[in-house]
Amino acid sequence: MKGTLFQGSNRPLWLVNASALALLAAPAAAQESAEPPIVLAPQDEPDLQTPDVSTATIDAPDVASEQQVGFAADNLNYDSDSEIVVADGNVQMNREAIQMRADKVTWNRKTGEVVAEGDVAITNPEGDTAYGDRIVLTDSLRDGVVENMLVVLDNGSRLAAVKGTRFENGNIELENAAYTPCPVEDDAGCAKNPSWQVRAVKVMYDKAKNKVRYKGARIEIFGLPLIPLPGLSHPLNSEASSGLLVPEIRLDRTNGFEIAVPYYLRIAPDRDVTITPHLYTGAAPMIEGEFRALTDIGSFRINGYGTYSSVVPLNGAPSTGNNEFRGYLESAGRFQLSPRWSITYSGRIASDRTFLRRYDITRDDRLRSTFEIERIGGQSYLSIAGWATQTLRAGDKQGQQPIALPILDYRQRLTDPVFGGQFELQVNTLAIGRTSGQDTQRAFAGVRWDLRRLTSLGQEVTFTAMVRGDIYHSDENLLTAIPGYRGKSGWEGRGIAATAIDMRWPFVGEFLGGTQTLTPRIQFVATPQLKNLDIPNEDSRAFDLDDSNLFAINRFSGYDRFEDGARVTYGAEWNYSRPGFNINSIVGQSYRLSDKPSLFPDGTGLTDRTSDVVGRTTVAYKDFLRLTHRFRLDKDNLAIRRNEFDATIGSRSTYAVLGYSRLNRDITTVAEDLQDREEARVGGRVAFARNWSMFGSAIIDLTSKNDDPLSLSDGFEPIRHRLGIAYDDDCLSIALTWRRDYIDTGDARRGNSFSFRVAFRNLGF
Repeated sequence: MKGTLFQGSNRPLWLVNASALALLAAPAAAQESAEPPIVLAPQDEPDLQTPDVSTATIDAPDVASEQQVGFAADNLNYDSDSEIVVADGNVQMNREAIQMRADKVTWNRKTGEVVAEGDVAITNPEGDTAYGDRIVLTDSLRDGVVENMLVVLDNGSRLAAVKGTRFENGNIELENAAYTPCPVEDDAGCAKNPSWQVRAVKVMYDKAKNKVRYKGARIEIFGLPLIPLPGLSHPLNSEASSGLLVPEIRLDRTNGFEIAVPYYLRIAPDRDVTITPHLYTGAAPMIEGEFRALTDIGSFRINGYGTYSSVVPLNGAPSTGNNEFRGYLESAGRFQLSPRWSITYSGRIASDRTFLRRYDITRDDRLRSTFEIERIGGQSYLSIAGWATQTLRAGDKQGQQPIALPILDYRQRLTDPVFGGQFELQVNTLAIGRTSGQDTQRAFAGVRWDLRRLTSLGQEVTFTAMVRGDIYHSDENLLTAIPGYRGKSGWEGRGIAATAIDMRWPFVGEFLGGTQTLTPRIQFVATPQLKNLDIPNEDSRAFDLDDSNLFAINRFSGYDRFEDGARVTYGAEWNYSRPGFNINSIVGQSYRLSDKPSLFPDGTGLTDRTSDVVGRTTVAYKDFLRLTHRFRLDKDNLAIRRNEFDATIGSRSTYAVLGYSRLNRDITTVAEDLQDREEARVGGRVAFARNWSMFGSAIIDLTSKNDDPLSLSDGFEPIRHRLGIAYDDDCLSIALTWRRDYIDTGDARRGNSFSFRVAFRNLGF
């Protein structure tokens, strides 16, 4: 994440200054002083601490008109000859929603000058308060000069200045000014230095141009002047303004030292552009641009990168040395045409397979572009969509990547008027094309009926029936490498019918101070024999038996394959809960009643008539612990074929994330997505001291040649690790990260990289 100079603010810096200047420079509603410019007494440093101002206890009278000033005080003296009013003791004055309090106020009714002394505080209608030792104002309470000025905004931000001048033309100049949105007191109420602040030699307000300019501005972090801001200026209004953002700094083996300096350009209130040059010591420069826009019906953004350099192939072959354009373009948006109709799109494309990893933009190995038109009704749903994929994987042929256009899916729910169940009608079409591969078109229509009933003994019984008719057309089938995915060329049809009965019987009781629920479950599913292999398989390829699909009517993913025959599935679910603690576990197995050979390939757990045993256990303790374990046991010898463990332990500030995956499918042939794998993942963060933390993560490939003969891993091969230190409080975030990659991918070389990120909160620009 990139740190920006002004982000996440309740009020931008220029508006903070505007509020302070408004206390001095707003138009007067009464006579202005004709005195020459007043120069306040200098001081070494501006004070950002809040003075101890006593609370007024006497209500000020209501203001009858704009030309009246209401005030209240403990003591009041009026000299009728000189027309000077002197009020002291808890003095309060108000006019036009501007309020002031002080220990003593001297009001010259002839000149309209108001001099407030002693713990002075003046508040404008926006809720911002200016403090000072002595404030000279007109009787409008708007115009004047403040000695040792401190402005505290309604969001807690502060602006202080030790010397100021207001000129007759309305221009204002503050000298030796400082601004911070950070707390200046600790939890015990003791004074402390803010995490960061902006200091400037001069802050100048040009009334005619309605603009604020800074001279000698810089950002100080922990009291150290680190980031200069030469030429800082902005208009005096509530809108965001153009300007430079905080640079991003990185160092890695591939590109060398990198510095990126974003420039934000405000085009209109609903449109902006960010241009970011990336400069490298070990690579050609790169330019990045992002355009964002809001419309009356939605929003969209376009982001792109571009450079001119040579490409190293994925196989690690030497570069040809010829420079060429390399880049990446992405865009996404959503538009709500009406309460029911919407359009969503996203597009991603890269010039070559290694650009994104070379510049560490993303580690995705496939880029998918999609669009979808949706209509969501009360009992209906319509989707018209399409997608295309660009592969970045080594060895994958782009011509074999599918382009789906269009994909149509329509569903309608109807209430069963006879038995009280529910019907769902569905119509679906899909057209897949490839530039150098098999083309497939599909259409089907079906209806599903579900009825749920509770028996007198407490069993929950669900009856399901469905029918569906499919029609397919395909050509160039021989270009598909795996025969089981091809189907027959030309036109093919298929009819599907299925019935199912699913029964659950929950038993509830007390256990160890909590409540436990044991729910045995049994399901019968029957489907006539289908000619699955005559149908092309586009969306039902990847499969593994687990707890999520154990009781599904069709345990294949997608629509192109449908499990036929008759089977019974049985299992149980156990749940135990007490305040702050919960355990949920499920285990089950299925048995095919027919001896027809299975469609499922070896290693999936469903090859034989009796399936493997699958299960899942989840343990949760408040927000401190969440542990999930999934397994698949061999039906013959209970050997572990799948073992997955994921855990999150700790609080928000200190936590650990652990993961382990082991696939031992016990197959001799290597099929798509069925290779044996073993991997460990670890990550976490440890908070120490105050606002400081260390974080890290690592991925280790534990696969050996015994698991996968094609694997190059030796059984303990680190893939990537990350280690860093961070500081984080309410208004500042700093992080230094070291990452090491252990695998070369084209011109993205293995090695170390370092990044530095800083984000100033509550600061806008």
